[in-house]
Order: sequence, then C-alpha cells, then structure tokens
Amino acid sequence: MSDNLKILFAQDDIDQAILRLAGSIRRDFGQEEIVFVCVLKGSFVFTADLIREVATPSVVDFIRISSYRNGMIHGNVAITKDLEMDIEGKNVIIVEDIIDSGITLTSLRDMLLTRKPKALKICALIDKKARREVQIEGDYIGFSIEDGFVVGYGIDYAEKYRNLRDIFVIEGAK
Repeated sequence: MSDNLKILFAQDDIDQAILRLAGSIRRDFGQEEIVFVCVLKGSFVFTADLIREVATPSVVDFIRISSYRNGMIHGNVAITKDLEMDIEGKNVIIVEDIIDSGITLTSLRDMLLTRKPKALKICALIDKKARREVQIEGDYIGFSIEDGFVVGYGIDYAEKYRNLRDIFVIEGAK
C-alpha cells in the first residue's frame, strides 16, 4: 500500500468532535462514575483525549479483541486481552475507533452485557455506515463517513500511521 494519504479530519476537527462527545456523556451521566472500556489498539489515543474532556469520575480498562483468533471466544470475537475489573452494576462506555461491519462490536457489546453493567453505551470516533453488515448504532459518534480506508490518530494500517495527529483516508485503498 502506498502512502497516498489525503486528510479527512484535521486535529481541530477531532478536538471539536471530542468536546461535543464529552459534553453529551457528561449530560447523560452527570457525576456518576464511568468505566471507559478502550478497545485496543486503535482507540487508545481517542480514549485518552476523551476521558480528559469528560472530566467526571472515571476509570479506564482495556480490552483487545479480534475476529476468529486464539483467545477466549464469544460469538465471532476472540478476546486476546480481557478487562481487569468487574463491570457489574457500573456505567460502561465502550470506546471504539471505527464502527465498520459491526460484527466484532456487536459480539463485544453482547459479551459485556452478560457481565451485567448498570448501563452500556458505545462511543466511536468514526461510524462507517457503508460497510455495516449487522444492525448496531453508536450512542456517541464523532464522525460519520460512507466509506474509505482511514488511518491516523491511533488508527493504523499494518501498525503504521497511529502517530499521525490528523485522520487521513488512503486513496485507492479498498
């Protein structure tokens, strides 16, 4: 894949989206504690910026999932790094970089619901609706796009581009 990158969302756009998302989360949860579940690896940058703006009592835990790999399998998802904390009775927000087909996120949501959280919401930086294969919607969405292979701001291609401050589309990529 060539480095044919075209800027899609500049850092200022991302910052504004995070401020909007954080405001919505604060309105929904007030001063109640929130457990942010950061889906590794793509959402770590987004999660860090988001929790600083939400600024309510919160904790962060990390989960790493993949489709059809070794690990704890639940539906279509293999958990390669599970949560360290018990989420029963807690307000939980899954923080995802992209909602794409929705298959993996649906399996993750369903698995976390079996752990009996008080509330379970989904916050995604990007919602890519054209690729959706199952019906799932985020509760908090930064940007909606039709399609495109995106990188930057924590999102990678073959572990490259995570360090970029802006979000780019790789032109010509499928």
